[in-house]
Amino acid sequence: MRRPLQDALDLASDVRAQIAAIDGFDVQGRDEFTGPGRSHDLDPLPLVVDIAGLGVTGYRAADRLREHHRVNMHLADHRRISAQITFADDKETTGTLLAALRGLRAHIDDLRGSPTVQVPPPEELRLELVVLPRDAFFGPAEQVSASDAVGRVCAEMLTPYPPGIPAVLPGERITAPVMEYLRSGVAAGMVVPDAADSTLDSVRIFIEE
Repeated sequence: MRRPLQDALDLASDVRAQIAAIDGFDVQGRDEFTGPGRSHDLDPLPLVVDIAGLGVTGYRAADRLREHHRVNMHLADHRRISAQITFADDKETTGTLLAALRGLRAHIDDLRGSPTVQVPPPEELRLELVVLPRDAFFGPAEQVSASDAVGRVCAEMLTPYPPGIPAVLPGERITAPVMEYLRSGVAAGMVVPDAADSTLDSVRIFIEE
């Protein structure tokens, strides 16, 4: 009798171990995601790999995997890449993934020197809400340069993807660390899909009376 879910779990466990054996590939697991203040349990099917210790971004690694190996990662950010195992996978599909990751490691020196994402500490990511979100979003607004947006109230949502959690909400006052985080992220390959100007050279700002 086939056990699709159990087979996927077993396959993911095996692939995790093989990725962890690649030098510099830190496979994230229960220690990183579970415990007090974190998740209750771990979904073992997403394979999250931290490659920051190799001095490259997940953005550039994902681009190389796509270009040279025709492998699309599930997600990539400034320091991680991730793949998603499902019950449709088997030794052949995961073998393609593992070969691509080993190829990536063999050419990792080619990816160094990419822009660094300036990630502020968690407390600096919390912004002050000074206007109701709906009032800021639907109220009078103007598009200003990124430097001029610092200290002013945002009129749009700015959401780096991944993780897909807004860094700035309408009605929040933009700070220099958060703007630097978003701008350096975009320069490194981050996508901010909900910004009026996806380059973040400019930002939509609420006009305060």
